[in-house]
Amino acid sequence: MSQQAEADSSAPAESTSLAPSEAFALLGNETRIEILQALLDAGGDEEPIPFSDLYDRVGVDDSAHFNYHLKQLTDHFVKRTDEGYQFRYPGWKVVRSVFAGTFNEVAHLDPFETCGTCYDCDGPLEAWYADEFLTIACADCSAVHVSYSFPPGGLDDRSPEELLQAFHHHVRHHYCLAADGVCPECMGKMETTITRCPECTLQDLDVEVSHVCSRCNNRLHSAVGLNLLDNAAVMTFHAERGVDLSTEPFWTFDWCVSDARTTVISEEPTEVRLDVPCAGDVLSVTLDESLTVLDVERS
Repeated sequence: MSQQAEADSSAPAESTSLAPSEAFALLGNETRIEILQALLDAGGDEEPIPFSDLYDRVGVDDSAHFNYHLKQLTDHFVKRTDEGYQFRYPGWKVVRSVFAGTFNEVAHLDPFETCGTCYDCDGPLEAWYADEFLTIACADCSAVHVSYSFPPGGLDDRSPEELLQAFHHHVRHHYCLAADGVCPECMGKMETTITRCPECTLQDLDVEVSHVCSRCNNRLHSAVGLNLLDNAAVMTFHAERGVDLSTEPFWTFDWCVSDARTTVISEEPTEVRLDVPCAGDVLSVTLDESLTVLDVERS
């Protein structure tokens, strides 16, 4: 690598941004949304689409009117090249969100049975979907195992079993990203802390992990175990005993959804130990306040 290349790679990234009110104003027009959708239908997420092809796909008779709205989208949501027009990431993200039903659909599912038993009373679990959240809780004592946002479009063409498996992957992926310091919503930097907070969540956690994004202020709260589903030692420990943590629903493990197996072993600095059982054996994982693994022991 040349010295110039090294200098370029170490320089801070340059970016331009719109105020949130300006971004919403640009998208608050039916023709512009139609242009973004037409661009996606034409393959504008993979290659530039000529002006004429894009115009033919949008139901606008006046080319000057069409051109005006296309120019409003250019630079932030759409980029212009010599070959035509192509998505920038924000434009692609907007259209994908619309297709996911995030902004324009309302869905509801009545409670239905799901696998696993309650970590608190050993009662049966049930799941339901309302207000863009899928919740899994005990049918007997109402203890909530998980309640997390899920796009309405994710319900389409899925059986209850398929929906729950998709939800498992969705939540697992989000928390594993957050534990790695990456916001699952905006890719910004997330700060992670383990705190003792008996009254700060709906899940009755005395010890909880908090992730806060410094960019979009996205906040995630959970038991310690939910953040260790892709930890190599934890995954290997289960795989050796015939359990695949990548597919086994996380809400069936009490160490993922409660702090019953979490022990605070030091207050200052904060250190906790999570005892993970499987097939008669126990893996003890010690972590500091930022979720860094300090020690792993098997017994």
